[in-house]
Amino acid sequence: MNITAIAILSISAYLASSLLIIRHIDQHRLPKLAFFLAWTAVSLHFIHTAILFQANSGFNFSFFSTASLIAMIVAFLLLIATINSPVEKLGTAIFPIAGIMLGLELNFSTQTTAPSDYNWAMNTHILTSIIAFSLLNIAALQAILLALQDQQLKSHPPKPFIHSLPSLQTMESLLFQMLTTGIVFLTVSLISGFLFIEDLFAQHLVHKTVLSILAWLIFTGLLVGRKRYGWRGKTAIQWTLIGFLFLLLAYFGSKMVLELILHR
Repeated sequence: MNITAIAILSISAYLASSLLIIRHIDQHRLPKLAFFLAWTAVSLHFIHTAILFQANSGFNFSFFSTASLIAMIVAFLLLIATINSPVEKLGTAIFPIAGIMLGLELNFSTQTTAPSDYNWAMNTHILTSIIAFSLLNIAALQAILLALQDQQLKSHPPKPFIHSLPSLQTMESLLFQMLTTGIVFLTVSLISGFLFIEDLFAQHLVHKTVLSILAWLIFTGLLVGRKRYGWRGKTAIQWTLIGFLFLLLAYFGSKMVLELILHR
C-alpha cells in the first residue's frame, strides 16, 4: 500500500474515533468502535513511521516529523492507559492532534540531521526525551480536564459530561501517576544528556537544557510537595501546566524558530 494512502487512512481513523467519542462523551462507556478506530489509527501511524524509518535508516527529527512521532506515542500511551484507567475521553484532544501532526508531516516534513549521524547513546537520549514529553503531555491534558471538572462541580447543575467522569480524587490520582512515570523518563533523558552529549550547555543547547531542568525541578517539587505537604487541587494543576510549558518551550521552541521561521 502507498505510504501516503496509509497516512490518509490513519488520519481518517483518528478523526472518526474523535467524532465518536465526542458524540458519546456524556456516557460512562464509549462505543467499542471508537477504540477500534483509535487502535487502527495508531497502528497505521506506526506503519507509516516504520516505513520512513527504514527508508531514512533512522528517525527524521525535523519539526513536523518529531511532532508526528510524539503525537503517535501520546495516542498509543493513552490507549494503553485506558486499559486500567478511565482516561479515554482525553482522546477528544489527543486523536485530532495526532491526525493533524501526521498530515503536516506528510506535506511539510524535511530531512534535517541524517539519522545515521546519531550513535546509540544519542538515540537513547532522544527517545527517552520523546517518551517523557509524551507522558507529561498526557498529564498536562489530564490537569486541564481536572480543572474543568473542579470548576463545573462548583456550578449548579454541572454539565452531564462532568457526571460521566470519575471522581475528583480518582482523576487527581491518575494525574500524579502520569507525572511520576513521565518524571522517570525525563530524569533518564537528562542523565543521558549529561553523560553522552559533549557540551550540554553549548549555545544551541543551553536553552533546552535550562528549560528541561526547570521543568524537572517543577514536576519533582510537585511530587515532593504532595507527599510532604499534601499539595493537590489547583496547586497541582497550576504547577503541572507551568512545568509542561517549560518542557514545551525546551522541546519545540527553538526548533520552530529555526526550521519554520529562519528556515535553517
